[in-house]
Amino acid sequence: MEKLLRGYASPGTELDLCYPDDFAGSRVFQRMGEQSVLTGLHHALETPALVRKIVWAQVQGYDAVVQSNTFDPGVEAGRLAVGIPVVGLFRTSLHVATTLATRVGVMVPLDGHVPYTWRLINGYAMDRFVTSVRPIQVYGQDLVSRREEIESLAVAVMKEQVERDGAEIIIPLGGALIPYVVSPESLSRQVGVPVLNTKSVGIRFAETCVAMGISQSGAAYPRADLSLDDFDGHAAAR
Repeated sequence: MEKLLRGYASPGTELDLCYPDDFAGSRVFQRMGEQSVLTGLHHALETPALVRKIVWAQVQGYDAVVQSNTFDPGVEAGRLAVGIPVVGLFRTSLHVATTLATRVGVMVPLDGHVPYTWRLINGYAMDRFVTSVRPIQVYGQDLVSRREEIESLAVAVMKEQVERDGAEIIIPLGGALIPYVVSPESLSRQVGVPVLNTKSVGIRFAETCVAMGISQSGAAYPRADLSLDDFDGHAAAR
């Protein structure tokens, strides 16, 4: 995955794939995944660990953080903790999509992702641009061995979004499926409208922020002066 992601970066950009440290409740994702019910609860539980990792990245000297999960967990909270750009793939891709088209279709892995995704879309005030959120009903283990099945199902769902919902561009969520297993470029050729590579979009936008010397607005995301130790200690009892 790291090799693939590095291929999306510009020459000279150093990109490392990092994960949050272990945290209480981390097994919730495993249990929910076994039941094919991913509703966003696991993302809520991991947010403190993600924020700590974002702070760690700033301490280590990274110029920006791109949340590789396409549902943007920890991004909003992380922006309150650091001064470097914190980029969410879904929010960034939504804005790129509406720059290139006016009607956006969103494809997600499972049924449980649908209401969760609509909450994100509404929170980003982008609901008037999104024509539908449709699931492919595939996730879990051994995805690489199911590449042909995943591609066929994705094409069918995306064509439905174009032909029935009027989508002019597609955002596929669930990076474990697209682009890690199926190429967005291949899907775009078969569907007839652009299918965004959310990973590439996020990485290139982060590069743009760094090159231009800009980050999330301090007026929108005011932050206290915090250290990494503040995320590890416990407040004294009063």
